[in-house]
Amino acid sequence: MASVILGILLILVPLPLSTEAQFGGNLTLGNSLTANDQNSSWSSPSGEFSFGFRRMGAGAYLLAIRFEKIEDKTIVWSANGSSLAPEGSKVQLTADGGLVLTDPRGRELWSSGLTGTGLAYAAMLDTGNFILASANHVNLWDSFSQPTDTILPTQQLDLGANVKARYSEMNYSTGRFLFALQPDGNLVLYSTLGVSDAYWATDTHTAGRMGFRLIFNQSGQVYLTDRNGTRLNTITAELVPTSGYYQRAILEYDGVFRQYIHPKTANSSSVWPMRWSMVSSPVPSNICTRINRGGTGVCGLNSYCTLADNQRPRCQCAPGYILLDSTNEMNGCRQDFISQSCDGSRPEKDQFALRDMLNTDWPQSDYKVSESKTEDWCREACLADCFCVVAVFKDGNCRKKNIPLLSGRKDSSVGGKALIKVRIDDLTLTPIGNGQKKNKNSTLVIIGSVLLSSSVFLNLLLLISYLIYKSFRSRDSKLSRPVHINQVTGMRTFTYQELHEATYGFKEELGRGAFGIVYKGVLGSEDTNFVAVKVLATRTGESEKEFEREVSAIGRTDHKNLVQLLGYCNEGQHRLLVYEFMSNGTLADFLFGTSRPSWYRRTEIACDVAWGLSYLHQDCTRHIIHCDIKPQNILLDGSLTAKISDLGLAKLLMANQTRTTTGLRGTRGYLAPEWFRNMPISSKVDVYSFGILLVELICCRKNYKPEAKIEAQIVLVDWVYDCYHDESVLKLVESDEEASSDIKRVRRFVMTALWCIQEDPALRPTMKKITQMLEGAVEVPVPPVPSSFTSSI
Repeated sequence: MASVILGILLILVPLPLSTEAQFGGNLTLGNSLTANDQNSSWSSPSGEFSFGFRRMGAGAYLLAIRFEKIEDKTIVWSANGSSLAPEGSKVQLTADGGLVLTDPRGRELWSSGLTGTGLAYAAMLDTGNFILASANHVNLWDSFSQPTDTILPTQQLDLGANVKARYSEMNYSTGRFLFALQPDGNLVLYSTLGVSDAYWATDTHTAGRMGFRLIFNQSGQVYLTDRNGTRLNTITAELVPTSGYYQRAILEYDGVFRQYIHPKTANSSSVWPMRWSMVSSPVPSNICTRINRGGTGVCGLNSYCTLADNQRPRCQCAPGYILLDSTNEMNGCRQDFISQSCDGSRPEKDQFALRDMLNTDWPQSDYKVSESKTEDWCREACLADCFCVVAVFKDGNCRKKNIPLLSGRKDSSVGGKALIKVRIDDLTLTPIGNGQKKNKNSTLVIIGSVLLSSSVFLNLLLLISYLIYKSFRSRDSKLSRPVHINQVTGMRTFTYQELHEATYGFKEELGRGAFGIVYKGVLGSEDTNFVAVKVLATRTGESEKEFEREVSAIGRTDHKNLVQLLGYCNEGQHRLLVYEFMSNGTLADFLFGTSRPSWYRRTEIACDVAWGLSYLHQDCTRHIIHCDIKPQNILLDGSLTAKISDLGLAKLLMANQTRTTTGLRGTRGYLAPEWFRNMPISSKVDVYSFGILLVELICCRKNYKPEAKIEAQIVLVDWVYDCYHDESVLKLVESDEEASSDIKRVRRFVMTALWCIQEDPALRPTMKKITQMLEGAVEVPVPPVPSSFTSSI
């Protein structure tokens, strides 16, 4: 009998779980999960919800609650969206702290924040709520009271609670929109970028009509009540059978609050007949026209919003503008041409024209309104005004607008006509919204139509067709050409003719520097294998040395934060380098454009650059000093990973060397003091340049800004130190809500930057140490006062 009782006790008493645990009961202290590819989780009793890690990319994991029986495992709550956990991280149920997420080194990434509360157990409930409770079953913490972007049936939001949209579809860091039940009882939707009025509200903040609680009931209704339980406002009114559907309501990354349902199934292994389907009208019904004041609008700067057929907002660039971030259309656009000069000695009116867009406006960008005018007058006035980038003509009024263009929208309710100024060279664009260049074969189509209309030219047509066929076969043959490897450098070699064809005659320029011009090219017959071809200037001396350095040095480097050199050409006077193509351009364009990148992305870029430099200084075969670290030499790939480029100015160090002497190299503003003092140069010059780059990333502005209204802010590093010294670091990011909410990391980054820009190179940390400072692996000591802020400007 005793053995039977013991067996029952062993079944009832929860045992510590392994990293592959699936559990449907209460979790005792000490239970843990590890981030790996074993799909470790804690499940609810029915198995419909689970709490655990979800892989978000290579070696990165999100701690989340999700629907477990749905094919796409939809996430409804997450803990560490702004700081993904590396593989091997652990979440553990502890007596002090409750749930604590740590990385493989034991550093805390997230915590539920419980201290001395008598925590006894945790549980994943069938409602989708994860709870931490005391021995007498009192909830001490639960995920329902700490929502992210989703609410579930039975969940309630009380005064002061809010739901925050994620950054993008697959980025769970905090985004641009907030759904909040304000302390005054008003339930509102608003954008967190810039000072903005709510773009939707229940107006329940007056006596006798004051909101108190938002409820999502099991029948699928989301509604607001007052303190007495009286319903004040119904957000969604659809009634959903509780037994046949899963439900969720979410503030999506596009700023719209939507409710979804999904059919349940008796056989969890069967294929789902449908994905989530919307059952309620979106709130608001047309967000494009609802955001009217302040901020950047739905789509970021210099773009406009249209409502698609599925009622989702789409963000597009006006003619002559391109996306800042090709992976996120909501991040805004930038001009893709040189703006009209305001230098009176260089009139440029005849170099610009206006593109028409009906029912389009950027209502927050007016700087001059002229009444009782004609459309022709409005056109001429904008073309003659160098500040005017768009004029909107409506009802006899001409409204001139300047950069940045705010709150753009295109809708039949807008009316009027937008006149967008572009350079005449850019008039080859296709109709608005396409964003592609005009089909190069359109001329051939016209000629072909004429030739086909006359049998006289039939033989000529056949001849032309044959020549075109030969041309494409010649291009296709590039795939079958033998690949030549130089035995000395170990790099692939190209002929000049190959690269001439790959770049279509060096047609599309990507950028230029002191030693040459970079062109976009494509290898092979498919227009997908893009490369960047750097044509070095035909000269002797320094450029020849640069070529030899780049081929020998870059060819031996291999790191995810360095731009990869694919090969080169050294044929007569022609010297060219072939690099991987970086689709998102330079960090300078990304960082100093009209739309500010997110704080999360800026911190990732800082760490990317730091790791790349650490590799160059310590880990590659021959130690390399870059000598010209600046935003223009940091490139971004399709996923916005930062990679260091342009090692042409690098000074190679032998394994037993730590310092060398060389002529002045690099770019003023980023140069360490020793460049100007005829001192030996070490890898610490890159550390100094990185420090300048880091403060630019923190503050999203250039180090030297002579037009700053406050004199103390003209030199950024001076202002940064002043703010640090006065314990007012928050001033540096006060207009950036995401950074302001992460002030500990901001302060750590600032202290790290101040160490980097010390006048004495010996005081500057190594890049290896800096990577540890940025990641929080080591404590950053109080930096001494730098004394050379302005010496290199």
